[in-house]
Amino acid sequence: MDISRPDIQKRKRRSQLIVAAVVLAVIAAIAWFILRLKPAIPTVDSAVWTDTVKRGPLLRQVRGQGSLVPREDRIRLIPAETEATVVRIRVLPGALVDPDTVLMELVDPELQQQLMDARLQLQAAQADYKNTQAKLQSDLMTQRAGAATVGADQKQAQLQAQTDKNLYDLGVISGLTYSASRGKADELSQRNDIEQQRLDLNQKAIGTELSVQQTKVRQAEAILALRQKQQEALSVRAGISGVLVDLPHQVGEHVAVGTTLAKVVQPDQLKAALKISETQARDIQIGQPAEIDTHNGVISGKIIRIDPAVQNGTVTVDVELVSALPQGARPDLSVDGTIDLDRMTDVLYVGRPAFGSENTTINLFRVAPDGKTATRVPVKVGRASINSVQIIEGLNAGDTVILSDMSRWDSADRVQLQNH
Repeated sequence: MDISRPDIQKRKRRSQLIVAAVVLAVIAAIAWFILRLKPAIPTVDSAVWTDTVKRGPLLRQVRGQGSLVPREDRIRLIPAETEATVVRIRVLPGALVDPDTVLMELVDPELQQQLMDARLQLQAAQADYKNTQAKLQSDLMTQRAGAATVGADQKQAQLQAQTDKNLYDLGVISGLTYSASRGKADELSQRNDIEQQRLDLNQKAIGTELSVQQTKVRQAEAILALRQKQQEALSVRAGISGVLVDLPHQVGEHVAVGTTLAKVVQPDQLKAALKISETQARDIQIGQPAEIDTHNGVISGKIIRIDPAVQNGTVTVDVELVSALPQGARPDLSVDGTIDLDRMTDVLYVGRPAFGSENTTINLFRVAPDGKTATRVPVKVGRASINSVQIIEGLNAGDTVILSDMSRWDSADRVQLQNH
């Protein structure tokens, strides 16, 4: 029979408890050790763009794309002066033209009738003027004849009155007879004055009436000149020496008054119209120097106009070209422009990071002296140029920083550079 051994069972249970306690202690120690470990430094496994902080002058610039466009005083838009139909096109876009070059021909039957009517109206106005002039001259001559008769009668009455006075003084005639002749002389004298006044008024009236008729003649002449000009405008001419750049109509097409028939420009007088981001355009001023890259040469220029309105996030800046145009420069040619804003002296600066704007605080990774690691540091930046930015706080001259996009390592304050 089996004999019960309680002491052996106790020792066995005690051993199991000791082993369990040791295992738990080891697990706790391992867990504590793991918790005490710092996270591993992430490794930047691709090449990064770095730059060294420098001290010295910083030329602030902005850049934008645009195109060459004709200057406003070198563009001629030719409008239709009447409703007409295109019957012939004589020159195609791209051709060199002179002021008298006929670009297209139009026809307007209604204008032909208006031109004929204007000629007849002028002839009628001229005939009315001549008839009125003849009638007024005839009336004036009649008035002069009447005035001359009254004048002669007045002189005769004066002589008779003087004779009667002498006879009255001698006692030959009575006082009643002398008074009658004297009264007649006074009456004719008044009538003569009145006739002279009437003659003067008629002469002035003649000038007024002739002026009215002359105005009608000039009005008819102006209408005729307008119709003749409109008739001549049916042969559409370039008007200036240059290049025909647009002819948007076809034979048989009907055009309304004011429709643009053609566009002629002088290609040797161009300017650059640049589109500058609205965030970079605030420091641009008229007169600042600029350079325009036509991809076939660089042209110097200066700012002559800044559009006050913002369109699609950009501001249009016009640059006057002060140096000769390179070969191949023509309207609508795409160009790149660089504008010099100002030059800052004795400042800290570094290449412009992938992210961050002016006058803000950004985070950059500063490369350790051994080049193997980089640590995140806050950097206060000031004004920026195309490829550089001013450093106000956070870095010193000679520091090397990473300018590439490091947003993948936003959770890390320190990274390892694999390729360094």
